[in-house]
Amino acid sequence: MPISCASFAAKVPHVFGERKGNNSSFTPTHVGGFFLFFNLHNRSRNIPSQNIASVSNHTHSCLTMEGQYQTTVACPEADKYRKELDVAVRAIQMACSLCQRVQESLISKTNGQIQSKDDNSPVTIADWSVQATVSWLLSKCFGSRNVSIMAEEDVQNISKAGTAGLLEAVVKTVNECLADAPRFGLIGPEMVLGTKEVLEAISRCNSEGGHTGRFWVLDPVDGTLGFVRGDQYAIALALIEDGEVVLGVLGCPNYPMKKEWLSYHHRYYRIISKLTPPTSDSWDKGCVIYARRGSGKAWMQPLLNGNKKLEWPNSARPVQVSSIDNPALATFCEPVEKANSSHSFTTGLAHSVGLRKQPLRVYSMVKYAAIARGDAEIFMKFARAGYKEKIWDHAAGVAIIQEAGGMVTDAGGRPLDFSKGIYLEGLDRGIIACSGAKLHDKIIMAVDASWNSSSL
Repeated sequence: MPISCASFAAKVPHVFGERKGNNSSFTPTHVGGFFLFFNLHNRSRNIPSQNIASVSNHTHSCLTMEGQYQTTVACPEADKYRKELDVAVRAIQMACSLCQRVQESLISKTNGQIQSKDDNSPVTIADWSVQATVSWLLSKCFGSRNVSIMAEEDVQNISKAGTAGLLEAVVKTVNECLADAPRFGLIGPEMVLGTKEVLEAISRCNSEGGHTGRFWVLDPVDGTLGFVRGDQYAIALALIEDGEVVLGVLGCPNYPMKKEWLSYHHRYYRIISKLTPPTSDSWDKGCVIYARRGSGKAWMQPLLNGNKKLEWPNSARPVQVSSIDNPALATFCEPVEKANSSHSFTTGLAHSVGLRKQPLRVYSMVKYAAIARGDAEIFMKFARAGYKEKIWDHAAGVAIIQEAGGMVTDAGGRPLDFSKGIYLEGLDRGIIACSGAKLHDKIIMAVDASWNSSSL
């Protein structure tokens, strides 16, 4: 299928099909300046197929998905990472759609779709299906030789004896998702993927990271316990180059766009959604939040619902951290799971700082999303002895909070180091994310004052 791609520069349409007269002269309103355009309906055009990674910084012809008109644009160096961000957002939108379908099935019946990993945490077909789907899409868009991915799931777990039924379900789920790719502005496979191709896509995620080069970091379902319980979870994708996170995308399928619909306690939002069916005007069940390093902005767009096509930027709006700097008015997040973090220490720390509100305990990197869009001000995590933080649990969220105006460091005030492989090596005690410097400094000082008396 023909494809023509380009990175967009300073004056480019940020919504599919938007034009002014005969000349396409627009001022973009956010970071999503690169778009994939596919000629789905006019196959008569003689446009050579090319890989996105091979697109040079020259002038290119871009076709809308409808193939109705052409626009000529320039691609200056200033647009670095825009095309990667565009593909990443679309891929995560697809992954969210996949997870929603699987979660609905899990809530109604388990079907043996839940397995146990070596660390006894539950894992579902969604983990492997998302990993295979995102891996395949990135390889298709940028070329498998140009794509290095680090991801959580190990192909050995799904290839071992006794998982034939699970693998069959994964292959089916992946193909159903990829068949829907054109709706999201991406291109799917020409033929249905077989078991071999799906396993290859999963196993391709074998990067060990490091301080040089470029690699993607994927957590296919962050907060698996929340996922299987019908609660909060996230799909996280980040791009790291020379040890620095350069873009982050968080898909939060159960995190509503409007704060007034947000209630983690007693799953209020789920009850209300059943009583009042959501509409595009009243409520959006989930969202995708994303940011690109150096842009100084983070953005949020609703998930694509029904049979609609993704029209960039899909009603995206900027998000920013809260301006609250009074601890008595601030809300802090902490993990739900007690297995790898200390609630008692964070509770004591919150009291000493002057935090009076109930903590927001939520699964996954949704905590990062909550801070980035101003629903909470502080996230603290202090791991129990022996637990090592993995970079896929933090990379995307860190990039988003920083571009939304917040800050994330370890408990010593140092930036998190994503250049040492799978783990956040050299982490000083714990992780602290705040909406602003004033709250951040108070937390750091409180940690210093109370750490020696802790049992961590």
